[in-house]
Amino acid sequence: MAKQDNPLRLVLVDDSVEDAEAIVSCLRNAGIAVRPLRPSGAEELEALLAGQAIDLVLAAQRPGALPLAEVAQRVQASGKDIPLIAVSDAVDEASFVEALTLGARHVAPRQRPQLLLALVRSEWGDLEARRSLRRLEARVRETERRCDALIDSSRDPIAYIHEGMHIRANAAYLEMLGLSDFEDIEGMSLLDMVAPQQLDDFKQLLKELSRGQPPPPRYEVQARDAEGNPFPATMEFTAAQYEGEPCLQVIFRRAEVDPELARQVEELRRRDQVTGLLNRPTFLRALEDAVSASAADNRTHGLLLIEPDHYQRLLQEIGLDSADAMLAALAERLRAAIGEDAIAARYAEHRLAVLLRDADYAATEALAERVRAAFAGEMFQIGAHSSVVTASIGGVQIGEKIASVSQVLARADAGVASALGVGGNRCEIFDPAAADRAEEEHVQAWVDRLRDALDRDGFVLHYQPVVSLQGDTGAMYEALLRLDAGDGELVQPLTFLQIAEEHGLLWEIDHHVVGQAIARIGERMRAGRPTTLLVKISQASLHDDSLVRYIGEQLAKQQVPGEYLVLELPEAKVFTHLKATRDFAEAIGRYDCRLALEHFGIGLDSFQLLAHLQPHLLKLDRSFSEDLPQNPDNQRRIDEIVARARELGIRTIADAVQDAASMSILFTAGIDYVQGRFLAAPGPRMDYDFE
Repeated sequence: MAKQDNPLRLVLVDDSVEDAEAIVSCLRNAGIAVRPLRPSGAEELEALLAGQAIDLVLAAQRPGALPLAEVAQRVQASGKDIPLIAVSDAVDEASFVEALTLGARHVAPRQRPQLLLALVRSEWGDLEARRSLRRLEARVRETERRCDALIDSSRDPIAYIHEGMHIRANAAYLEMLGLSDFEDIEGMSLLDMVAPQQLDDFKQLLKELSRGQPPPPRYEVQARDAEGNPFPATMEFTAAQYEGEPCLQVIFRRAEVDPELARQVEELRRRDQVTGLLNRPTFLRALEDAVSASAADNRTHGLLLIEPDHYQRLLQEIGLDSADAMLAALAERLRAAIGEDAIAARYAEHRLAVLLRDADYAATEALAERVRAAFAGEMFQIGAHSSVVTASIGGVQIGEKIASVSQVLARADAGVASALGVGGNRCEIFDPAAADRAEEEHVQAWVDRLRDALDRDGFVLHYQPVVSLQGDTGAMYEALLRLDAGDGELVQPLTFLQIAEEHGLLWEIDHHVVGQAIARIGERMRAGRPTTLLVKISQASLHDDSLVRYIGEQLAKQQVPGEYLVLELPEAKVFTHLKATRDFAEAIGRYDCRLALEHFGIGLDSFQLLAHLQPHLLKLDRSFSEDLPQNPDNQRRIDEIVARARELGIRTIADAVQDAASMSILFTAGIDYVQGRFLAAPGPRMDYDFE
């Protein structure tokens, strides 16, 4: 399942807060953003289902909890598409059959969190697919309605042909043939409108189109009108559907111009004038045909998207006035590399595309490597300049498993972005049959790059000010990790942290970031500008004392008081590593360093943590700031968190503040600090005026 951008809106029906929180933590540790809700009874469950958009219900199947039968009945009565998963302490045949009979989609054993996680991912993915299908069906109906209206008003003669017979024609089509009503042509064969001497060729064309072969751009024919009078005409064919039936859309025009001139005009219409390659609309039509052929008869094709590396730097070197000359040179090199085997196009401003028909993965990969080598092998002569231009190539193997234009383009685009992200001059070809191998290669490239960044100081920090609402003018920033990709490009941590965690690199990154932060605090102190830094660390640093010892060494080396260093941990990670976090907080406390909890307030019982841990700061989850002036629920939740924190002597930070109205609400609520792009975006310098 592809990772969804939106959080999982989850209802947990369980009388045990600890068990419910353990499920939430399991999902969050797997990288799923969760918005959990836990009703206390059947009425509250019914209200939740009726009043909110819910993605999934997990219900405990055991004595003492709300009976599974009642939960299933309430879910079904809601009339909404909400998957139900039963969570059982011990799965046996009787409980399994009972749950499925009641309407649960799966039964998950509580003691197998990885299986539960897999079932949640599967059901959530299926739900999103069903929702997407419903949205697409609605859009298709609306698009068909609009297209029908456009066809009626079009001056192009357009008809729809099913099994050789006319089933629809617009007014311009009827006018061209000298007819006044569609009934005069309804059911008439398209063959009746072709001159006898061309019937055999035209029949062969219709047979080829019925087998899914791509139509010619233009088909010149000697046609006949309703009275049998001959006239020269051109036809353009497109596969279509009419009222759910597959058919052909035909644009049927009288040929009133010189055929050679018409051919030249048509060729100009299909070409990009800068590169001489096919233009984007023409290429997309060819791609749609290839994708349709893959879905219909399991043919395979290859798609490549090619983008020059460091394009902005190249423009600076050769000048903006030479941009077209550079694209023309790239196109010429591409044509020479692909030969006659494929068609090439200008897909975007500085991105080229290649479609290789009837090619397997090996052929697509070989062509991609040939193109990459052709770009990198020799210098480009661009006007008065010469330069080496390498390319990042993303590709996809079009086949039955990925027979959707949007999926094909998304996969190829992701390949380009991934190749650019690991330095460029690289090909990344997605093959649905070899996705595991491609993923392994991609992950290994990232691991190598992260190790290189650790060895060569490739990580940098940006800083976002944390501003007091209560009159404190001391400088405070949050240090945010970035990976320097070269040429001024920075990679956000969400791109690589999951890979770093899976390969045991998080603790090294923690050391690197903390060391940089302490050094920067030392620089600021020696300049007479003492500054507090909030630094994110991972749970990987909680289970031994290496980071604590390193902090002590660096504080002593830089002669920095520990009170200026605040270490941040996410609430979800702390909940599942509570003892280790408590020991860590005590250890850094010996150096006067402090602890903050971030993403606070979205757990089932966030304040339960504070009975066991006393952090210095609580940073509310950024979701509380979304549309805050229009969200009374978030306003009430912020008031509650601030009041509880104040009772415990803990200061609070609101993240991702978006506007002045939100600032006013947060000030009234008693929030101690705020940060967000409304105040200042993260940047490499600490130059915010806290006065």
